[in-house]
Amino acid sequence: MRKKISFIIPVYNESKNIALIYQALIIEFDKFKGNFECEIIFVNDGSKDDSYEKIKELTKSDGRVKLIDLSRNFGKEVALVAGLRELNGDLAIIIDADLQHPPHLIPEFIKKWEAGSEMVVGIRKKNSGAGLLKRLTSFVFYSIINLLGAAEIESRSTDYRLLDKKVIEAFNLFTEHNRISRGLLDWLGFKRSYVYFDAGIRINGKPSYSKKKLFNLAVSSIISHSLFPLKLAGYLGILIIFFSGPLGAFIFIDKYIFDDYTGYNFSGPALLALLNLFLTGIILSCLGIISLYIGNIQNEVRNRPLYVIREKKNLSKKH
Repeated sequence: MRKKISFIIPVYNESKNIALIYQALIIEFDKFKGNFECEIIFVNDGSKDDSYEKIKELTKSDGRVKLIDLSRNFGKEVALVAGLRELNGDLAIIIDADLQHPPHLIPEFIKKWEAGSEMVVGIRKKNSGAGLLKRLTSFVFYSIINLLGAAEIESRSTDYRLLDKKVIEAFNLFTEHNRISRGLLDWLGFKRSYVYFDAGIRINGKPSYSKKKLFNLAVSSIISHSLFPLKLAGYLGILIIFFSGPLGAFIFIDKYIFDDYTGYNFSGPALLALLNLFLTGIILSCLGIISLYIGNIQNEVRNRPLYVIREKKNLSKKH
């Protein structure tokens, strides 16, 4: 029985690109259609143009084309979730509608999957449409999230990737709302390989992610993948106590017990300021302790699986 490939395409105001991405995928699929079946799932993420109508026309002319029409614009990350939950394939290939993800690399993705990879990740070597500021902020983002996060995210990785069915099933266990899909997929692990490509210039339309949306996504990603920001106040409080405590004790002993023996002549206001600094450290440390409890609550609420099993052999169910 032939395996089925599900192409997942999030769409937001991509009317002029619908036919182009569809034709490009059909051309690439024809190269290996003897071994696979396919379905092309367009997830219309509340487009304000006539993207819905264009996709609807394709569903009438080609039964392989599927449409998921969201009630409003929920964002690309949610659109990806919707596509991965509704597919019927044995593997999925996520690709953008703007053709910046080169469709001609799809056979290479398939080849790596057939060689044993459970996830094939598209890595962007160069982005023709990205300026210096975007490249710099991207570098800073990946540096921060890999420094603080529990799982490393490959720098310049994209949503252009192939996912085996077992990866999809594990990914669909996540219930958290604020998410960055590539971060969660990297957290899952599994056997992976990489395909490197140069992103071309967008043919039609404008990027759906504004600078504000990108910033909010970056902040949400860092918060959801690390508890360090939550614990930062506690760390700062410990640092303040570490320095102000011994210094305050030294000043107090020198001034009130040895009667300015060292000759530094510390004033009363200086001692008071140091006392205030020490008490501030105590308060921040207490906030840090509270943050540990909040962190535990966050871990429980987002309900991530404790572990992910790739394969089981010779195991019988316990009754």
